[in-house]
Amino acid sequence: MTMAKNAETMIQRAGPTTDRPKTPKSVVGRVVSNKMQKTVVVAVEWTIIHPQYKKVVRRSTRYMAHDDHHCGMGDLVQLAETRPLSKRKRWRVASILERTAGETEKTAQEPAAS
Repeated sequence: MTMAKNAETMIQRAGPTTDRPKTPKSVVGRVVSNKMQKTVVVAVEWTIIHPQYKKVVRRSTRYMAHDDHHCGMGDLVQLAETRPLSKRKRWRVASILERTAGETEKTAQEPAAS
């Protein structure tokens, strides 16, 4: 009888379970390299205030992301967290927020030359 009572209190302590899906993390950054197949390197920058000198300092992190959107150098992209795709890829390109002018001109010239 005590085991049943202990099990009952354990169930009560666990509380209700929520069935809502977790939203993946997302970050916005610039493409700094697209020399790989279906992979881009995106630099995400942010600013902090230095604790001692009280100056604004820029920090950045480089993420490798899976790319199905054919991003160009300098594009502003939004990354979404995903399952591990390789040793260093844990992000995917969710959307391209802003294309660079150089890549737009390049793609516009290619069909005219054919």
